[in-house]
Amino acid sequence: AGQHQSGFITTQGGNLSCSKIIHLLSNNDVKGQVSKVLNECEQRMYKSVAFPAIGTGQAGQSPAKVADEMLDAIVEFAGKKSAQHLQTIKIVIFQTNMLKDFYESMKKRENLGSPTADSWFSMLKSFLWGKKQSTEKKKPVILEKKVNLVTFQICGESQDNVEAAESWIKDLILKEQSETTISNELIGSFDERQIAALADLQRRKHVTIQLDNKLSPPVINISGISRDVWFVLVEIQTMIQKMKDAEEEQLKAELLSSLVEWRYLGSNDTFVAFDKQTNMQLEDAKLAKKPYLNVKINKKNYKVDLNTLQAHDNQGKTITIQRVSKTEGE
Repeated sequence: AGQHQSGFITTQGGNLSCSKIIHLLSNNDVKGQVSKVLNECEQRMYKSVAFPAIGTGQAGQSPAKVADEMLDAIVEFAGKKSAQHLQTIKIVIFQTNMLKDFYESMKKRENLGSPTADSWFSMLKSFLWGKKQSTEKKKPVILEKKVNLVTFQICGESQDNVEAAESWIKDLILKEQSETTISNELIGSFDERQIAALADLQRRKHVTIQLDNKLSPPVINISGISRDVWFVLVEIQTMIQKMKDAEEEQLKAELLSSLVEWRYLGSNDTFVAFDKQTNMQLEDAKLAKKPYLNVKINKKNYKVDLNTLQAHDNQGKTITIQRVSKTEGE
């Protein structure tokens, strides 16, 4: 017998690979339903929970609306300090065409423009893909501080003239000086390449760059001659944007790989899965109805015919390609 709660009934997992099944009663309030389930899981000290795209079946609700409401509920739950037991929240999407709605909903939250937008996005990904425990201690980032000393010797007919000249020089220097700060979660992910790029900017321009990744979010302070400060600011913002774009691509590839897998026939007559990035490129090309796509198989260039699912190299070798939907039969 199931345990009846307000708005849902909990039963045993039965033959499914889970300990409990929570059956939701019909209700158009998707956000409220998801919130109730998440709180119930936390109270029961469950470590993980999986949702379907609630309300997109017989209820006929808009997938975009459902995606927004489900992710709103997850974001609110993730922000609670009392949430300690539930570590993984999965949304199982059976219809491939709904993937875009959930991806756009996540991306929209990242582009809110608020100071906490990046941290919310990181937290949301943490729950949807599980919390990864790093096995390596992150080394502190040390950027060598650049100091250029200039000494002025002022001679004059009187002390007043010397002081006036000193004041005039100080005013000139201050007018040409500027300082600005960049705050972003991704600064904490800077590796040797980004640090080397910062050091190169500091060498080439009249600026001092200070990085503090102990703050939350981490910050970069740029000070120096105004024109160089703004040049360096744009360069660092471009660097961060490239990292964000790469992270979005990785996220999209992860989402897609859970729904569709492209494979090629290997040497042992068994199909081998493409890497997630190529998998996404092949699926994007198919959805865009492109006839061909160039890929690499075993480090060699091949041209995939997306109509015949055959890959050809420039020496006439042909490899069979396969597309498998992971949601078929579920």
